[in-house]
Amino acid sequence: MLRSIDAEAVHRALPYPLLIQALRQAFAAPVTVPARHHHEVERPGRDPGVLLLMPAWQPGAATGVKLVHICAGNEAEGLPSVQGLYILFDGPTGTPLAVMDGTALTLRRTAATSALAADWLARPDARRLLMIGAGALGPHLARAHAAVRPIDEIRIWNRSPGRAEEAARLLAAEGLPARAIADLDGSLGWADIVSSATMSREPLVRGDLLRPGAHVDLVGAFTPTMRESDDATMRRAAVFVDAREGALAEAGDILLAIGSGAFTADGIRADLFELARGEARGRRSANEITLFKSVGNALEDLAAARLVVAA
Repeated sequence: MLRSIDAEAVHRALPYPLLIQALRQAFAAPVTVPARHHHEVERPGRDPGVLLLMPAWQPGAATGVKLVHICAGNEAEGLPSVQGLYILFDGPTGTPLAVMDGTALTLRRTAATSALAADWLARPDARRLLMIGAGALGPHLARAHAAVRPIDEIRIWNRSPGRAEEAARLLAAEGLPARAIADLDGSLGWADIVSSATMSREPLVRGDLLRPGAHVDLVGAFTPTMRESDDATMRRAAVFVDAREGALAEAGDILLAIGSGAFTADGIRADLFELARGEARGRRSANEITLFKSVGNALEDLAAARLVVAA
């Protein structure tokens, strides 16, 4: 019988420690992830939206596809900018097993993927987290990073200060030590982990301000014309991605730095597949600046959806 699983049930089924471990195993296992379909959707009177179709399958186990709309400006109407559905099928027979809330799944798997990367790339003693962006994903990233590192102070910056204050209150109510800040540049040199989840087209992370040993987690800027980091960041950092093909096709932080001459494609040290399979090393020294650029990979959705159905 086909199950319909709502957002609350998806969140409840995906505690971060369990999901991070599932993703670690999934990146190490055989999987097929075709290139995702990426379409611009006209919206009269508004900026275009983006429609994504993201399939993946693990041979003999499961097949899934996510259908997502990304609509900047939805926050003004009290709606998430990312909304969608996920459909999970039995692998051997193709029988549909479940349809679930894709927004909740995306929030959880995206934050958990950043935390998985940080477990390889951030210093083990990293405790100061700067969160840039206070949209729906921001609090999830803070929670996920706190699941893999001993975070004891969280600063949140947002273009709209009220949003940062709201996110800080939410996390503080859960027992996480969060507060809103107004001075972004002043906190870049303070942070052990800088996590950014915005739709910015101008750099927010300045490489010349980062402290030695910092880890930078770039989650927003999901098109070739968007970026959250400047050229100096890309020059200083050891760069890692979730998947090479997707990063070199869509990640503005990487593509714009390549275009300016600040970075080259072969400068990507490894992706999560290589790290999970032991084919590459993560952080190499305490003072090294590391950077993880997340574009999103359909494998992450498949691993999370299988956990939800098994719960």
